[in-house]
Amino acid sequence: NVINLNWSAIDTVLLDMDGTLLDLHFDNFFWLHHLPKRYAEENNTSIELVIDNIRQLMRDHQGTLNWYCTDFWSRELNLDIIELKHEIDHLIGERPFVRPFLETLGLHNKQRVLVTNAHRSTVAIKFALTGIESLLDSVISSHDYGQPKEEQKFWQRLQQSVGFDPARTLFIDDSEVILQSAQQYGIEHLLCIEQPDSKGESRTSGHFPMINSFEHILSTENL
Repeated sequence: NVINLNWSAIDTVLLDMDGTLLDLHFDNFFWLHHLPKRYAEENNTSIELVIDNIRQLMRDHQGTLNWYCTDFWSRELNLDIIELKHEIDHLIGERPFVRPFLETLGLHNKQRVLVTNAHRSTVAIKFALTGIESLLDSVISSHDYGQPKEEQKFWQRLQQSVGFDPARTLFIDDSEVILQSAQQYGIEHLLCIEQPDSKGESRTSGHFPMINSFEHILSTENL
């Protein structure tokens, strides 16, 4: 599913991290399997009970900054979340064609901005194990602004901070809710990731064009 973007109408590319540039499998495995297992071990309780409790907690905080905050979860569960993430950091990996895509954008002087809800401590782990940091012009965590990407205030702060024209900006994310927030702010070009977790199902979207590899939008004759 090749998508022909009009690259001459795009100056800035905003990119999500988990599920967009990086495989969401690490995060899904961590929250659904590794964290409950380690919590159950530490607290000598059943893993089924832990999974139910953690899922309820996550539902309570979904879409808020807490949901994405490693400090919050470390306090809430009395565990060192960063240390636990390091235990399975071999699962961290880039999604297909990420590096050639970022390199090509750089060669054509497109502004490459990572915009993530992930906490800076998580970003640091991911950067240490992948080669993407050097291929980005700016890195923004929603924790820098105290607002998640779901909120309009995030986009206002982002525009003040990195200076982009919404009408000449492409934003790629794996969350429809967040893409809708960006659309509400006026960002013109929006793409959703079809299979954010390499071990998960492909998805369909009623709202946004879907891609699975950056190869599908990198027709260099358009750039």
